Amino acid sequence: MSSAMSASARITALEVLDVRFPTSEHLDGSDAMNPEPDYSAAYVVLRTDAGDGLEGHALAFTTGRGNDAQAAAIATLAPHVVGLSVEEMCGDLGTFSRSLVHDPQLRWLGPEKGAIHMATGAVVNAAWDLAAKRAGKPVWRFLGEMSPEELVAQVDFRWLSDALTPEQALDILRKAEPGREERIARLLERGYPAYTTTPGWLGYSDEKLAHLAREAVADGFTQIKLKVGASLEDDVRRMRTARETVGDSIRIAVDANQRWDVQPAIDWMRELAPYDPYWIEEPTSPDDILGHAAVREAVSPIKVATGEHIANRVVFKQLLQAGAVDVVQIDSARVGGVNENIAILLLAAKFGVPVCPHAGGVGLCEMVQHLSMFDYVAVSGTVEDRVIEYVDHLHEHFVNPVRIADGHYLAPAVPGLSAQMHPESLKEYLYPDGPVWTARV
Repeated sequence: MSSAMSASARITALEVLDVRFPTSEHLDGSDAMNPEPDYSAAYVVLRTDAGDGLEGHALAFTTGRGNDAQAAAIATLAPHVVGLSVEEMCGDLGTFSRSLVHDPQLRWLGPEKGAIHMATGAVVNAAWDLAAKRAGKPVWRFLGEMSPEELVAQVDFRWLSDALTPEQALDILRKAEPGREERIARLLERGYPAYTTTPGWLGYSDEKLAHLAREAVADGFTQIKLKVGASLEDDVRRMRTARETVGDSIRIAVDANQRWDVQPAIDWMRELAPYDPYWIEEPTSPDDILGHAAVREAVSPIKVATGEHIANRVVFKQLLQAGAVDVVQIDSARVGGVNENIAILLLAAKFGVPVCPHAGGVGLCEMVQHLSMFDYVAVSGTVEDRVIEYVDHLHEHFVNPVRIADGHYLAPAVPGLSAQMHPESLKEYLYPDGPVWTARV
């Protein structure tokens, strides 16, 4: 293709598909707040007339009902995207992201929260997927090889400057520059540490929990996670079963999925404390900054982790300012996409808090691995006390699925964000008209 043709290429379509998987059949993904989830994707495709066959793919994750509403929210962004120059969009993703986030009428639906902000994140992530494919690099490396100045230009510092200024962000990134190539080499050789939630879904029997926990340890995982919060008696028994199964050297995190008020969270964790839980995840409302701080103070040395349902960088900022969390859990599909997650990674680095992403959902493992690997290469420069969540569900539907070896995510080598699904899977699981769903009627 000539450079003139490339320069004139445009986004020709923003396609949105409602894709759902019947994971409720086997209670995969079940927890105290989502007893029978159907893992679902409001799936985005950015199409162009560039003639090179490249497309941008990403998704917003839901647990079934309401996925149609999330898809509709994404579709409302089409007029803001269709017709844009591919070269200009991919060449300035910071400006592209802010153009969606700052739209005065769309932000009335947030601002920067809820379905419309998740929709923005899905579209922004699809743009990063397209840009990285055009550059011939996986997103983690595409980001990791940007200059500090280029990375700071991706971040929206509005509402952050009392905690993180552009100058401070630049300083963090410049300090991490030495050793980038060595860290890239280590990632390619060893991968990034992982933990697994696969044994711990709330609907699983004790026998299945123990079997999968043994399997996880044999596979090299040094941390597992259990869902808690429905029954204290059951949770004590399940924690005892898990601890007896894996021994004292394996970390066991627990996750309440926002089930409790503050005092019940404290009381519940004191009952589980004899089994040495490593962290309590989402002990209360994701918006309750002071509640998290109170839980953290009361249950220490058990760590407090949260993030998968936090709407935006401002809440992360406040959690860090208040000393309310020990572990920041970014999510690739909850906030406004790659750009906002860069801001959150920089905030965590500023406050010295480790980032351990949430990835319990379809496509989340595929996408969020890129953010943690970028953090290691160019922001924090360390993997100490850092792990990416791994769940062994639905990876077969992706063109470039995650690869796990000896408890580590292997670094993606294929260009893009790893979010692209097989056309056959999109067709089979399209809701409500795909064959998987019509056969269930």
